[in-house]
Amino acid sequence: MSSNSLAVYILRRALQAIPVVVGIVVLNFTLLHLAPGDPALVYVGESGGATEEILKAVRKEFGLDKSLTEQLWIYGKKVLSGDLGFSYFQGKPVLELILEKIPQTALLILTAMFLAILVGVLTGVIVAQRPSSFGSAVVTILSLFGFAMPVFWLGIMLILAFSLYIPLFPGHGMLTVGVEGGILQTLQDLLHHLVLPASTLGIIYVAQYSRLSRASMLEVIGSDYVRTARAKGLSEQVVIYKHALRNAILPVLTVAGIQIGHLLAGAVLVETVFSWPGMGRLMFDGILRRDYPLIMGILIFSSVMVIIANLVTDILYGVLDPRIRRK
Repeated sequence: MSSNSLAVYILRRALQAIPVVVGIVVLNFTLLHLAPGDPALVYVGESGGATEEILKAVRKEFGLDKSLTEQLWIYGKKVLSGDLGFSYFQGKPVLELILEKIPQTALLILTAMFLAILVGVLTGVIVAQRPSSFGSAVVTILSLFGFAMPVFWLGIMLILAFSLYIPLFPGHGMLTVGVEGGILQTLQDLLHHLVLPASTLGIIYVAQYSRLSRASMLEVIGSDYVRTARAKGLSEQVVIYKHALRNAILPVLTVAGIQIGHLLAGAVLVETVFSWPGMGRLMFDGILRRDYPLIMGILIFSSVMVIIANLVTDILYGVLDPRIRRK
């Protein structure tokens, strides 16, 4: 894929993403404002005293006294200028709040995805070499369990097992409160807290990547170029991990890019269960408080991240597969 064609491709995908983002903004804005509940009542309720005059003043301050179409028009113009508004309850720009939480959520999601792809692909490749073995049947059964487990239930079970009954890992937070030390000690404490939430978010996808890589590897192993590599006398390890795996991993890469949105949704539950101070927890708090600007800002930001992730996946697909580059 040449630099010119790559630039044209990125530009085309960016233009295609514009109506998608617009549709997401309109749909979510409308659904949020049509849902039951009044942010002004929640806001005043926390402060104490909810007379009708106070509620009207709060609605006017938040811009909720205008019609839905007028609110949407005003919000759309702000978004185009890069302004995601102010949080009703935290009194800070929404973009600032999101940027504060991105590193924590990115760490959780990327760690979970890395573990899921690593364990899932290795398991699938190993099992694919012995498709009728007992191990293959075990992986298939465990995969079905993995698909069926709700992520919040799995998180609670891991906390009970490895934080309460067998206290190996912390079950809440990102760092131990009150612990001071150098960079290495802080990093060790962070990784210690990361084990359970990252495992919770990743285990669900290990099952899917394992089945997907197994099916893909079985298909690739039967191809002509793999038989040719074996006929040349190459060792089985070289044939599998150097020649076959390169093509077998392509479907996994595609699915991983698509599932960024699922991971972001899963992060809301995982961060809530483990009190992980990320964007998902921020989203959950915004939903409880009916903080429209905060919810909308996170939804827009997440949508853009998903679009970018899919674009990067397509580019990597072209790098790994010469046939795509020629197209």
